[in-house]
Amino acid sequence: MILMEIIHDTTKFHIGQETAVVIGKFDGIHTGHIRLLSHILKQKEKGRLAVVFTFHPSAAVFFGQASSMELTTRQEKRKLFEKMGVDILIEFPLNKETAATMPEEFIRQILAARMNAAYIAAGEDLTFGYKGMGNKELLIKYAEVCGYEIEIIQKVFYRNREISSTFVREEVEKGDMALVRGLLGRYYSFEGRVREGNRLGRKLGMPTLNLYPPGEKLLPPKGVYYSRVFCDNCMYPGITNIGKKPTVNEDDVVSVETYLYDFDKDMYGKEIVTELLQFKRPEQKFEDVAQLKGQMEKDIAQGREFHEGLKK
Repeated sequence: MILMEIIHDTTKFHIGQETAVVIGKFDGIHTGHIRLLSHILKQKEKGRLAVVFTFHPSAAVFFGQASSMELTTRQEKRKLFEKMGVDILIEFPLNKETAATMPEEFIRQILAARMNAAYIAAGEDLTFGYKGMGNKELLIKYAEVCGYEIEIIQKVFYRNREISSTFVREEVEKGDMALVRGLLGRYYSFEGRVREGNRLGRKLGMPTLNLYPPGEKLLPPKGVYYSRVFCDNCMYPGITNIGKKPTVNEDDVVSVETYLYDFDKDMYGKEIVTELLQFKRPEQKFEDVAQLKGQMEKDIAQGREFHEGLKK
């Protein structure tokens, strides 16, 4: 796989080759985004570089109009774009100076001059430039002057509702992982390096893999989920607890802790991806460790049945 180039923390860049460009925040990279991205990826057949232009931080976060909690972290987005085949990702710094860029200047100086845009795929509700005054109509107006093709891409809907990051976020917060998968086109996941926990699972004969999600990662409801883990190109079924483990912990640290069936390898320090397949039950505080162990045994047994059912 060809590595994607990432241009970040600078406004000074120039792309010499013709590009196919899409602009957006891309939180979640849901099926609506995927449709949009498919159009610039198709342009690679014409020898154009597929380029994603996004702001960091996003305009909504910069202007205090939205929470900084994200469906996909910066690192997760980078990996997803690269896996899809994007050639260049531009994480344009958003600050007082760049936020004041007039939309016409953005088209002429950034899209046309610096990015060498030959093709632009735009969503129907795209806004850009000072106070979001730029829109699809302005892009269409400047297309001939600046020498690029413009294609307006229709929205994707689920049951008469537009698929958006807001829609996905609502369902993640409800814990409806099946619907989230449909909206994203993949399971909701957490990734990171396996770290040591309090080793209680190992003492109980149920060793677990611990991830500690970054503070900006949006969490689903605390509780137990049927899940699967990917590591070194292998997939392992399991059951995951997201929460603070109130029976044994008194701190506020949230972990994503996964038990893998019939698994005894040492995974400390390994990079893994944990996907949530289905919510099982909310997080509970048990009277003692013995009661916790009994519930974990039930969860694991039911998890095995769930995963066996997926094979049929």
